[in-house]
Amino acid sequence: MHYSSLLSILYICHATSGVLGGTLGRTLGLRSLDQSPYAGQRHHRSTQAPSHDTIAPKVMIISTFAPEANVWYDTTLNLFANNITVTGLSPLWPDVHCSADGDVCQVTSGLGIANAASSMQALWMSPLFDLRATYILIAAIAGINPYEATTGSVTFADYVVNLDLQNSFSQDELPTNDSSIFFPLGSEQPDSSNPDAYPTDWFGWEAFELNKKLISSIVNIVSNVPLNDSAEAAAYRAKYDFAPANEAPGVVVCASGASNLYWTGANTGFAFSNYTRLITNGSATYCATNTEDSGLHEGLIRGAIAGRLDYSRVINMRTASDFDRAPRNVNEVYHLFDAPQGGYDPSLINIRLAGMAIVDAILEDWTMTYEAGIEPDNYIGDGFGSLKGQEAKRDIG
Repeated sequence: MHYSSLLSILYICHATSGVLGGTLGRTLGLRSLDQSPYAGQRHHRSTQAPSHDTIAPKVMIISTFAPEANVWYDTTLNLFANNITVTGLSPLWPDVHCSADGDVCQVTSGLGIANAASSMQALWMSPLFDLRATYILIAAIAGINPYEATTGSVTFADYVVNLDLQNSFSQDELPTNDSSIFFPLGSEQPDSSNPDAYPTDWFGWEAFELNKKLISSIVNIVSNVPLNDSAEAAAYRAKYDFAPANEAPGVVVCASGASNLYWTGANTGFAFSNYTRLITNGSATYCATNTEDSGLHEGLIRGAIAGRLDYSRVINMRTASDFDRAPRNVNEVYHLFDAPQGGYDPSLINIRLAGMAIVDAILEDWTMTYEAGIEPDNYIGDGFGSLKGQEAKRDIG
């Protein structure tokens, strides 16, 4: 698709820049189907649909809110050819949109961990879909750790960590002199990579590990895609006096950190980096922050346990819309609410550019490569070891 055509179909929500998903001022209530000139026939199918109506997509795209979803709604994939209402999805986005042949579908989860988990569970529990051989492509935007990547970059998660499943204190009431207000559950030490700080209370969804062989295959594809950038983003990146923050966008493999908090600031950023290393026993490096990923993955793990989907086929892509902490000598409040970071529009465009390359590769190489799946050689799953029969030893939890 021509770049100029892509720009013309993007729904860009011009709002102040924030973290964890791009902006605090996002318009959340848009029903994407009703906004599109390409709307097809919506099928209000019963959840008791007969088996011959079941769709088995090769790719299921997961968006979290309207601007991310709308980058897919042109005539290239024609996702409004088949619009299926699924009981239990977000009231704002109750439909799954599929191409005419059913090979590619897209759903919008809604923002926040609870929305994300609920939508994923509703999706795999629906008898309308057979997801057992489907590649789940989470394609969304995120805040970015400037020590690991820069705005406009495309990140692929090898681990997903829940950042705010912790104890938290008021700054003036910290039990120690440490600058972090976050303490792992059951620990009397603040967030640290020291194993002594490891939580003694464990729920199992603190961390998830993904198929690293699949990630490597996808990174090879996306690394050849020219990424979008903007002069405004480049100007704001220049305020950082270190790389990769002040460099051009690229493709990065790193951990996604999910939190219901819209946070900003170096102290919290360093604390969450420490916690990510701690919770994964030193394996993961935090870079992309958002409000959904741990919920999405907990919902997907439940589906994998039930045999309704293949967790080794989950791809977690986040494009960087803004920095999770300000450059030196820039006020954090200004950085969060008003700074012209310039990464929001490129991050949405890069969802489409990178995501379309992934979709095309899976469809084109389905028979030779992707239909059988890419067998992981690392542990995959949650902190409980819920997915049985793996040769690789669990290294989280």
